[in-house]
Amino acid sequence: MDRLWLITNPHSGSAGAEKCAAIEALCEERGLAIAGRTFFPDAPMPVPGELGDADTVVLFAGDGTINAALGALEGWGGEVLILPGGTMNMLAKRLHGERDAGDIVHMAHAAPRTTALPCVEAEGARAFVGLIAGPVTAWAEAREAVRAADLVHLPAKAAHAWKASWEGEVALHDGAALLGRYQAVFVEPRAGGLAAAGIAAEKMADVARLGWAWATGDWRDADNVDETLAPSVLLTSDGGIRALFDGEPVTLASPATLRAGASGLKFLTTL
Repeated sequence: MDRLWLITNPHSGSAGAEKCAAIEALCEERGLAIAGRTFFPDAPMPVPGELGDADTVVLFAGDGTINAALGALEGWGGEVLILPGGTMNMLAKRLHGERDAGDIVHMAHAAPRTTALPCVEAEGARAFVGLIAGPVTAWAEAREAVRAADLVHLPAKAAHAWKASWEGEVALHDGAALLGRYQAVFVEPRAGGLAAAGIAAEKMADVARLGWAWATGDWRDADNVDETLAPSVLLTSDGGIRALFDGEPVTLASPATLRAGASGLKFLTTL
């Protein structure tokens, strides 16, 4: 960890220009050189052949931007350091707990240790935090409005999400067994496979609680959650399956098999 390539999204979460500059100052304090910078999405993600002599990619962004970067970097032989630069920062927490970016940089440089990250794979898309599928994905825009405190557009987006939440269901299968039909299915990668949770909304109040729980936090806090752990799960629907992979929209063909996988990249961890 001597020559760093910094990838950030100044528009996401807590990765603004001033904080990016602070990260670079921290690196300079440790005697680390900045070999290059990518400000996404204003510039495309670098691929391995464009990183020159960098030995570590530092990702200071939200989970969606990190997902895009990991896809572009797959096959690279260097190390990846993920810092909390988004809203939820789930991957940073998985690798570093609740430590702040400064402590992570110091500890990763002083005592570098690497680990692998599991992921969910389906039709060429991957999720490292997890994917959510089903009609409740319509609440994605309302969720962004909540995060941005956009009270002007929030009511219209919430109304659209409410209407779309009743447009079909997604069925979750564990092997040959049908577990149920749901407004939302969340699938999270684990070391032992995939943890899948489904939420069924039986009445209008259930959909309201489900949508708002997801827009304002973790929708698994809602009622009526069914969970399973398996090496793979199958999703089916009457049409295409709307899904969000680490927050990024993907439409899966039905039936869709979700499998447990792992990135070939080496991730620095401080836990």
